[in-house]
Amino acid sequence: MIPLKIENLSKTYRAFSAVNKVSFELEPGEIFGLLGPNGAGKTTIISCIVSLTKASEGSISVFGKSNPELTKHLIGFVPQELISHGYFTIEEVMHIHASYFGLWGCSAHIEYLLKKLDLWIHRNKHVKQLSGGMKRRLLIAKALVHKPKLLLLDEPTAGVDVELRAQLWGFVRDMQKDGMTILLTTHYLEEAEKLCDRVGILHHGSLRTIGHTKGLIKELTHREIVLTLSKSIDKIKHPKLRLQDDHTLIFLVPNSYQLCTLLSELNLSLDAIQDLHIREGNLEDAFQHILGEK
Repeated sequence: MIPLKIENLSKTYRAFSAVNKVSFELEPGEIFGLLGPNGAGKTTIISCIVSLTKASEGSISVFGKSNPELTKHLIGFVPQELISHGYFTIEEVMHIHASYFGLWGCSAHIEYLLKKLDLWIHRNKHVKQLSGGMKRRLLIAKALVHKPKLLLLDEPTAGVDVELRAQLWGFVRDMQKDGMTILLTTHYLEEAEKLCDRVGILHHGSLRTIGHTKGLIKELTHREIVLTLSKSIDKIKHPKLRLQDDHTLIFLVPNSYQLCTLLSELNLSLDAIQDLHIREGNLEDAFQHILGEK
């Protein structure tokens, strides 16, 4: 069954269209990245999924169900903003949140989550005593306390250090291995490239493209080939040449373009080449291409 299906979703605030007829669906067990610049509509879409915001048009179904009262227990949601829990301890917050779903006597699962997220030794601390990174981990633990099948992560690593970011992404991969379907938004495109099976790129509320991460990179980006020559040569003419400067030649070629083809066309011997560097296209290049940036 399809974990999440969105059809022609729109959200309008007076004359402003935050989301404009967006359609996509998630495949079971995948990590799907919803990418876009600030104001693209990512958080609005997630807010509509969890019924914090009412869509102006369109439909949302979670495992075939469209009634929010029937889908809330299927969804775990980690919001972008940190939420204060006053004077409660970590463990108290977890039990209170579990009670919202009618769960009692789930201490073993709570202990598992807190240990998995390195919060167990801090379980008796009040939330106001926690660092920003620990609060972020608590939000994730809360979202998983009722064992959801679909996890929504809205900028889960915003403002955390590199070490914690790596730990959180490792935890996300572990959840995927356990069969969970995950939708995330992030500004860290390098991480999205490594983590996401597929991505969708939003801009000004519209879904510009969607596809498998590696496929989009191959389709929308080029390889950069930098040749450092042992001596300077006369100006050359080549359709793929982007820069010639002193001893350096820089070419921008399609991913299928072979290096041997370039060297043959340039009629350069290997002795003439002092150094060679090839930079493959990445998700950031594809992202900028979609947004029309250089």
